[in-house]
Amino acid sequence: MTWRTTAVKHLAGDVSREACGLVAIIKGRKRYVPCRNLAVDSDFFILDPADWAAAEDAGEIVGVVHSHPFTTAQASQADLVACEKSGLPWYIYCPHLKTWSEIKPTGYKAPLIGREWVWGVTDCWSLVRDWYAEEWGLELRDWQRPVTLQEFEDAPLFDSSWEETGFKQIAVEELERGDAVLMGLNNSKLNHCAVYLGDQLILHHVLGRLSSRDVYGGYYLKSTGRALRHISRFQ
Repeated sequence: MTWRTTAVKHLAGDVSREACGLVAIIKGRKRYVPCRNLAVDSDFFILDPADWAAAEDAGEIVGVVHSHPFTTAQASQADLVACEKSGLPWYIYCPHLKTWSEIKPTGYKAPLIGREWVWGVTDCWSLVRDWYAEEWGLELRDWQRPVTLQEFEDAPLFDSSWEETGFKQIAVEELERGDAVLMGLNNSKLNHCAVYLGDQLILHHVLGRLSSRDVYGGYYLKSTGRALRHISRFQ
């Protein structure tokens, strides 16, 4: 029995949400290791870190597997980004069509504007990091997110990590192109970040929307808690 045969039984078991697992070499053979999906939403997955660790203890992980119960097996934008981040091949199965697709790391980068929002993969912090990397060649720390979005909303990381990420606080009135802005969107805590582009525009990625340029005024300005400038700008 191949690992794909074992995987299909797991991936097709619940078509109401995405299922996920890992391919690992255990005792000299490729095996499918079913994992728990911790995501609350049904259209993406968060592979349980405990299951990943258990698979690593059992063997060598050589692939990530998940299902697309609502679409074809074609990789989504978020799949391509996450595949790059993992450094592993990804295998995607569509239970309804009974088809597979496979992707490998090839250097893919999601566009800064128009990317899909997926927690921990292409979210507001991912966009800010990518802008600094592409525009200024700065590699900002990729802070480990809590497993679920709700945990983050309850205790956002931004206000406890901006100094360690290399930023200094400035007055909102001093904003220049490339400065960062922390906001509280529908939250009294600072749960959102953006890059100021100049000319009263910001680049950001709001939950449930595509990443975009928006006018920095009105609600976004009122929601601002901190304006930040990277220390490299002071040198």
